[in-house]
Amino acid sequence: MVERSDRAPLLDWEEVPSAEKPGEASGKDRLASPSNSRLSPGCSAPGFGWSSGPGGPTPSRSVSDADGCSAPPATSGDPAGKDEELHPVSEEHLSDSDSREVTLEDRMVRWEEKDQIVSVFVVTFNTRTGNMLEWCLPKDMDLEGVEFKAIASGSHRVTTDFIYFRKGSYFGLACFANMPVDSMVERGARMKSVGILSPSYTLLYRYMSFLEHQVRLQLQSPGHYSPLEAFYEDKRALLPPGGDGVVTACPANAWGAAINHSMHPEMKITHPAGCMSQFIRFFGEQIMVLWKLALLRRRILIFSPPPVGVVCYRVYCCCCLANISIPGIGVAVPEFRPFFYVNVADISALENELSYVACTTEKIFEEKKDLYDVYVDNQNVKTYRDGLKPLLRLSSADREKYRKLTEQRQMLLYSQEENGDCVSSEEDLFILFFLEQNNRIFQTLSEVAGSSDPTLTQESVRAMGLDPHGDRLFLLHLLEIYGYDSLMVSEQLCCS
Repeated sequence: MVERSDRAPLLDWEEVPSAEKPGEASGKDRLASPSNSRLSPGCSAPGFGWSSGPGGPTPSRSVSDADGCSAPPATSGDPAGKDEELHPVSEEHLSDSDSREVTLEDRMVRWEEKDQIVSVFVVTFNTRTGNMLEWCLPKDMDLEGVEFKAIASGSHRVTTDFIYFRKGSYFGLACFANMPVDSMVERGARMKSVGILSPSYTLLYRYMSFLEHQVRLQLQSPGHYSPLEAFYEDKRALLPPGGDGVVTACPANAWGAAINHSMHPEMKITHPAGCMSQFIRFFGEQIMVLWKLALLRRRILIFSPPPVGVVCYRVYCCCCLANISIPGIGVAVPEFRPFFYVNVADISALENELSYVACTTEKIFEEKKDLYDVYVDNQNVKTYRDGLKPLLRLSSADREKYRKLTEQRQMLLYSQEENGDCVSSEEDLFILFFLEQNNRIFQTLSEVAGSSDPTLTQESVRAMGLDPHGDRLFLLHLLEIYGYDSLMVSEQLCCS
């Protein structure tokens, strides 16, 4: 039976749940077990770890990578055809001569609003050869493998879907449609995807409605590419001749704003309406488990059958769990990279990743245990790594945090209903809730590390919002990964 993808509006989504690599120690192994060197005498715990200086990470400023989780994908809330919103800002407004009139923050915002499309393409399903690239611009663009990303495995079971994915240094968004046809050659169904590539996924949502319309057009009138050609000419990014994926549209003097942007992600995030609400309803208390794993930069792989669009949003939501806005924190740990949809062709790329979150529709990934630390099958979060299994159990502090999150959501919904509060959103509440939890933890760690007695006690652990006993292993992993090498752990935390 063919199902229709639940996608818009996202608040109406309804989903019914279905039900080590041997050898030398590597960076992945270092993420698997915390050190025992920080424990006071009488305590024991496994491991070793990454150091960034005595007493915790060395404060430094860095520019967030375009591949990081600094901003999400989103649905097409605004029509893609509004040229006044999409048209690139003139370069003369970004020149050094105007530096006194235009702030760095304004420059960064203006650059982010520029069109950054590096490729547009059409993928089709051929009954003889399978998925194939039908058409693309530019013609010399390396799109090898994109045909398996733009049409997800199992897509023949749905009528429409959308897919976020990575292709090298680029991010892609493709809209898929499946139309019944009276054709023996096509075996009664015509399936195509129309997609785009960009150096960042931040603004891909702007073109969702355009891609939806174009894939319908391609199904009804195959080979009609002129709208796509015009779109590419109007929206294409300016890339250097080397083709290394660096967008030249961003002026060098805008990076100061990018630094501030990375330090305050809660101020810049745009997101799909209802995304976090569905995430909370789907996972329930298990969100607290995912929160810890995301903060520990684990490799998280989410499995779900098609449609895959909603699962791509779960990837984004997982990224939001790990936001930290304290300068200098996390600069020496692996970047928590969103891969969005992955298939078997991505196995070699995932093998080299220390930290990521991705989704797939291919069940074979579950057997590739060396590719991930945590496997999420619907609401079932599991791991085959003994050192992580205790983290799958909820602590009393986890349940208390989830209760507070639920309470805040209810208060917000009541305020919206009674007072017509349209300023605050459930998505903002979700992002800020976990941002504050993370900041609270690292602020306390930094204070203890800078004190005359750098020892974590039950009181300091409670001040972080953690359970001194139930969250002990999580805390040890956290100290190891974020480089708090000078901190000791009180014996009180060894006994539960």
